[in-house]
Amino acid sequence: MNEFLCANGRKGTNKSRIILATAIPGAVLLVIAFVFFLVRKKGIKDPLHFLSRSISKTSSKHDVEGGSVYFGVPVFSYAELEEVTSKFDVSKELGDGGFGTVYYGKLRDGREVAVKRLYENNFKRMAQFMNEVEILTRLRHPNLVSLYGCTSRRSRELLLVYEYIPNGTVADHLHGDRAKDQLLTWPVRMSIAIETANALAYLHASDIIHRDVKTNNILLDHNFQVKVADFGLSRLFPTDVSHVSTAPQGTPGYVDPEYHQCYQLTDKSDVYSFGVVLIELISSMPAVDISRHRHEINLANLAINRIQRRAFDELIDPSLGYESDQEVMRMTTSVAELAFRCLQLEKEMRPTMDEALETLKAIQDWKKSSVEETNETNENVAESSRMEHAAASPETDNIVLLKNKRFPSSPNAVTDLWLSGSTSTTTSSSR
Repeated sequence: MNEFLCANGRKGTNKSRIILATAIPGAVLLVIAFVFFLVRKKGIKDPLHFLSRSISKTSSKHDVEGGSVYFGVPVFSYAELEEVTSKFDVSKELGDGGFGTVYYGKLRDGREVAVKRLYENNFKRMAQFMNEVEILTRLRHPNLVSLYGCTSRRSRELLLVYEYIPNGTVADHLHGDRAKDQLLTWPVRMSIAIETANALAYLHASDIIHRDVKTNNILLDHNFQVKVADFGLSRLFPTDVSHVSTAPQGTPGYVDPEYHQCYQLTDKSDVYSFGVVLIELISSMPAVDISRHRHEINLANLAINRIQRRAFDELIDPSLGYESDQEVMRMTTSVAELAFRCLQLEKEMRPTMDEALETLKAIQDWKKSSVEETNETNENVAESSRMEHAAASPETDNIVLLKNKRFPSSPNAVTDLWLSGSTSTTTSSSR
């Protein structure tokens, strides 16, 4: 019996060794295969570097408790941000977005902040979190909101900490709660349009598409200076391809129709959204309103219809002085013209953000430059008159210096151009 037990013991030991010898390499192979699958899916070219970096990140605890740097910005602890927002009290809420709720807080160093609390800590939210951190840390512009920091990726919740912009959003002032308190005057709206265009032109020059341009993402400080915010959907786009294919994302009423149909994302998608913002600024109407006629629920459709019919009095907010102030009439109709170009269905017919910015500046500066030219012309006429009195001669007769000035083209000319461009008939046949 002892021999039998001994023999059994030896056989059992050998069997266990065989199982372990087979299982351990198998498990290791499975782990490696899984890691390489993830690496390939993410498009990483150096899997060994990725694996070692992942192990290093997993073992590292330096960014968990706060006080370190992540993507170039400070890392806050969850406990600190929970404290400054009074445990994310409802009374501290500043607004609700597509990706999270924003709360007011005051840091220990006295800075006022807006803390964005992402709804869910899952893979998708993590990607948006890291995307926004990476983009905002590489940008510096007076019309872009600043990122003060964030929590660790391994924090209990994903939190982003921004500078606090105290005066609400453009949407609030146009057709929200703040619209009742103080009307945004036309000069202020014009400055908002220019500063927003300036921020977007800067983004495009940095190879970044915002992807969610809307009046709810345009913040205002106490001086009504623009701060463009919310980069959760933004993408870095490569310079060697014409577009980036991706499932359409964005806000209804602002989404580029061509992007929605063809999944082709370009900087012209931001231009379309900016066109909707321009229409909101001149009309005070929301981008989407289900109480309007079904063909005009989207403000873009309503605006195109009114501009094509030259019915600007049905589009432009009368409280801006459209009917009583010739200068306001000229500027608002010129902005409507620019918006019409931005809202073209074919992206090739839309201007770039640089072109839109320059057009807005020209519209704003036209009156000033016209006054200066008139004064200069009057001075030249006076000088000519003095010369005639001094010595009348053919060389000095009618010496008047007039500068050629290109006035902003009228909306009639623009709609004619775009309408003729969309039909098979040509203007040459009618001449």
